[in-house]
Amino acid sequence: MRNARSVNSGCDARKQATSLPVCLPELGSTAAWSGSNGAMRSGVRPSEVLVNHAWPPSTFLGRLRNATREELLAQGTPIAYPPHRALLQQGDESRHILLITSGVVKVVASAESGYDMLLAVRIAGDLVGEMAAFEERPRSGTVVACSDVTARIIQMRALETFLTRHPDAMRAILHMLCARLRWANRRRVDFQAYDSMTRLARVLAELSQAYAQPVPDGDGTRCDLGVTLTQRELASLAGLALNTAEKSLAALTAKGLVERSYRTITICDVPKLLEFAKVVADNPY
Repeated sequence: MRNARSVNSGCDARKQATSLPVCLPELGSTAAWSGSNGAMRSGVRPSEVLVNHAWPPSTFLGRLRNATREELLAQGTPIAYPPHRALLQQGDESRHILLITSGVVKVVASAESGYDMLLAVRIAGDLVGEMAAFEERPRSGTVVACSDVTARIIQMRALETFLTRHPDAMRAILHMLCARLRWANRRRVDFQAYDSMTRLARVLAELSQAYAQPVPDGDGTRCDLGVTLTQRELASLAGLALNTAEKSLAALTAKGLVERSYRTITICDVPKLLEFAKVVADNPY
């Protein structure tokens, strides 16, 4: 089975064998993760830290009621992954899902021809691996840590029992799956309906709605994209050839809609980008 390959990416699955995931203390212990260095902080219950966390509303955890979220965060086994580590492998037949509690991951699919495509970005609060678990089919993509990542491994039977007890969690699952299907459908429509620059602008606009971080001391119209993506990965999301994506990104920069630096994209004026991209100001996730 082939590992996902990315080019010039901070999320290279070829490095995945360098280290193994680390099991974390169970929720309810007297230690919690503190900071990106993985140091343990004593005297605080991890469940309290996680439940009180401001989960993005676009994520699965962000859609749950507080009591439901607290119970879910006590499910399964906590685990940590270093950058570049594969959390799930394409073709694998395991039946668990992962609830991301910190960090960023990318979902990559590999074709038999050897072409690798970035399918999605997932952040803390998101579920990954649910398709294969629900369908009882092999994994359709490889999930790779792009930073230090913590997650909870939840077996499918435990998740089904949890969803039966919590209708709001079942609704959140359905909303999440519908939103992901809507994203995929939009990309299919974009391929026929828009030119390459507009297609790239639409991807950037929708990513900014889900993940953007406001620029400090700004007027509220500028934001950083919030996730690290290479131009090749942006090309994959927009369904463009790499050289076409590079030209389109340069054109958007010339229009003053975006600014580029190493692996970082700043949206200069979110309303203008949304208008140019013909994106309605709702969250596509």
